[in-house]
Amino acid sequence: MLVAAAVCPCPPLLVPEVASGAAPELDGLRTACDTALGAVLAAEPEVVWVVGPDAEHSSFDDGGTGSFQPYGVDVSVVLGDGGAPEPLPASLTVGAWLLQRAGWAGRARGLAVPDYLEPDLCAANGVRLAQSAGRVGLLVVGEGSARRSLKAPGYLDDRAEGFDAVVSRGLATADADGALSTLDDELAYELMASGRAPWQVLAGAAAGSLDAELLYEDAPYGVGYFVAAWT
Repeated sequence: MLVAAAVCPCPPLLVPEVASGAAPELDGLRTACDTALGAVLAAEPEVVWVVGPDAEHSSFDDGGTGSFQPYGVDVSVVLGDGGAPEPLPASLTVGAWLLQRAGWAGRARGLAVPDYLEPDLCAANGVRLAQSAGRVGLLVVGEGSARRSLKAPGYLDDRAEGFDAVVSRGLATADADGALSTLDDELAYELMASGRAPWQVLAGAAAGSLDAELLYEDAPYGVGYFVAAWT
C-alpha cells in the first residue's frame, strides 16, 4: 500500500557539484525536495520506489549505481542498500542522490518509464508498485514542459503554461483520478514534459485518500519544476 509520495524534478543541476557556481540558484528547490522526501521517510515505508523517465521501460533492484561523471564531476550514488550494481539511468541517478542526501538506508528500487508508455499502462505500473510491500513510499521524479520560455530547451510553446497549470493543480490536491491520470500523453510529448508518465504511475499507485502539499512551483531555465508531498 502506498503510504506517502514525494514528487521532485530531476535535473542534474540539483547536485551542487554539477551546478558549480550556479548552485545557489536552486537552493530553494533542493530544500523543497528535502522536505517532500522527509515526509515520505517519516511514514516509515518498507521500500521506497524511485520512478522516473527514461528511453526504456525497466526496473532496478537494490544496489543500482549511478554517476555524475558525464557532467564532469566525480560523484557516484547507490540506490538502496542491496548488492546489484546495475547502472541507473540519469533520472533515477538524481533520485538516488536525493535519497542518499536524505539519509535513507533501507530498501530502494527503481522504475524507469518512457514517454511512449500509455496512461493506462502507467497506472497499472503504479498499482503494481503499491502492492509490492505493506508500506510503500514513492519518489517520483520528472519535469513539466520544457517549452515555457524563449530560452527553454524546446523554445516557447503557448500551450506549455496551461499544461503545467493542470499538473500543478493535480499535485497540489492529490487528484490522482482527475488531473494527473487524464494528462494528454501526446501533448506532453510535444511539450517535452518528462514527468507525465511518472506522474501517471503515481496516480495509479495512489488508490487511497492522501493529503497533498505543493512545496515548490517555478520554471527556471524555461522548464516546469514541481515539488509536492503526498502523505
